[in-house]
Amino acid sequence: DGAHDRLQLMDKAAYLDFVVEVIRRRDGAKGFEILPHRWVVERTFGWMTRWRRLVRDYERRIDVSQAMILVAMGASLTGRNAHP
Repeated sequence: DGAHDRLQLMDKAAYLDFVVEVIRRRDGAKGFEILPHRWVVERTFGWMTRWRRLVRDYERRIDVSQAMILVAMGASLTGRNAHP
């Protein structure tokens, strides 16, 4: 998100050899504007919230939450491959 300080993220990305690109709105843009690549992230979050346990922070441990995300994404991919 362009509104947050991203120095810590950029340092971690450089350490792990990731490339991070922050997409910002054009200067002077008014109203709604489609930003490239942002819809991919928003769509993925939408797919994950179909699983009830991922709608809220029910999990107390991060490894259980990560496992539920992997299960949800795996089920989504399996469903797409089974019913093209």
